[in-house]
Amino acid sequence: MRIGVDVGGTNTDAVLMDGTTVVSSTKTPTTANVSEGIAKALRTVIADSGIDTAAIDGVMIGTTHFTNAVVERKHLTPTACIRLGLPATVCLPPMVDWPDDLREIVGGNAHLAHGGHEFDGREISAYQPDEVREIAEKIRDAGLNAIAISSVFSPVNSIFEEQSADIVRELIPDANITLSSEIGRIGLLERENAAIMNSCLRQLAARTVDGFKAALDELQIKAPFYISQNDGTLMNADFAKEYPVLTFASGPTNSMRGAAFLSGLRDAIVVDIGGTTTDIGVLQHGFPRVAALAVDIGGVRTNFRMPDTYSIGLGGGSLIESDPVKVGPRSVGYELTEKALVFGGDVLTATDVIVAGGSEDIGNKSAVVGLDASLVTAVRERIMEMIAIAVDRMKTSATPVPVIVVGGGSILVTGEIEGASEIIKPDHFPVANAIGAAIAQVGGECDRIFSLAELSRDDALDQAKSEASDRAVNAGADAESIEIVDVEEVPLAYLPGNATRIMVKAIGDLVEAG
Repeated sequence: MRIGVDVGGTNTDAVLMDGTTVVSSTKTPTTANVSEGIAKALRTVIADSGIDTAAIDGVMIGTTHFTNAVVERKHLTPTACIRLGLPATVCLPPMVDWPDDLREIVGGNAHLAHGGHEFDGREISAYQPDEVREIAEKIRDAGLNAIAISSVFSPVNSIFEEQSADIVRELIPDANITLSSEIGRIGLLERENAAIMNSCLRQLAARTVDGFKAALDELQIKAPFYISQNDGTLMNADFAKEYPVLTFASGPTNSMRGAAFLSGLRDAIVVDIGGTTTDIGVLQHGFPRVAALAVDIGGVRTNFRMPDTYSIGLGGGSLIESDPVKVGPRSVGYELTEKALVFGGDVLTATDVIVAGGSEDIGNKSAVVGLDASLVTAVRERIMEMIAIAVDRMKTSATPVPVIVVGGGSILVTGEIEGASEIIKPDHFPVANAIGAAIAQVGGECDRIFSLAELSRDDALDQAKSEASDRAVNAGADAESIEIVDVEEVPLAYLPGNATRIMVKAIGDLVEAG
């Protein structure tokens, strides 16, 4: 049996699954101490099912903890950056495009050194170990041990990053080092940004993962646990400590994977409505469509794998204004069960309007009997209009497509969605995010540029597939179960040497405990 947990800004959802069967589920308010909320949710699903904790094979946790840390500018460790690429890249130093407040918190400690490669592996300039050693001494003297190392085109050749890491470890034995080639894709600034963010989050990641483990120990759950990645796959706890940025946007991704599982559809649009926001994403072959452009996290451009999602300020706790009619983006969030009219509060929310319209029987209906009928109608129409516009924005053509509606706020959908061929609200829709975590596999990705003037297309594809498979195994996948689920080739006509960008995604089942 597996337990899936999704920790959101409003609710912590948990589900216990026996194979493909949902045994029990719960939705509880997220607590300030994330571990306490997880423990409470786990305790509930275990008590409801009556199972022995020894029967649990694995616990899968999705969390917004690290995304929130960047957005809220909290719990970030000052980090130094070493970039290898001189004499190139001088005009755009590390963190040049960061918001001033975030750069100040992280420290803005950046150093440039010689090295780097062209897209085809040729050196930009000779690597100088003594230069890197001098930089490492400065970082050590500044009292920093969180370090990001980037090099021009390191996804093609990472040797200079690796050599620099060895030198830094000699001088700073406890150094927490992130190599950009291990995280980001082609594109120096965005890849470097991702590496810096990863390093500044690692201390928080260690505390958070240890907190998750403490919550499991408290309930005497001895099964291994995993953290959801933002591509709909899992990584083991130790891997998550090393690469916390890979959890960004894992919440919407879990919901999309759960929606695919519950509906049986592999290609559709998913509308995930929570207490504060609605996230819209696209399923392709059962997995979220990946964003093609750089993704902004807390004001910083990054280019590691991220789902292509669109969020709007619409949820069950959205505040309602009557003149003119306005729904959200302000929300009571996790305080919905205290502040909404139907729960004894004094704030008019979207949930109150839906109950007043007779679509749902939640809380005390008499508290909303006096709502103006025209306001109720106008708000419901506005909600459906907001969802239809968001769905249309994510479509690639005017052809109607299936729309799967999930999330605790799905009661807001009270009619047809323009542009949808059908609307599906599957069983267990409120906890689709936790189900998505519970059923997830383990994945790995390769994104590199190859020069087909030096090797054949088949050899390049084999290298890319091998690298993606190795990364999946390192993240906790069973090597025997690995399969390649996506291969994309993009010829780069603007580069010499018959250059081609190859992106490969590999998926595998979890290694069985014991």
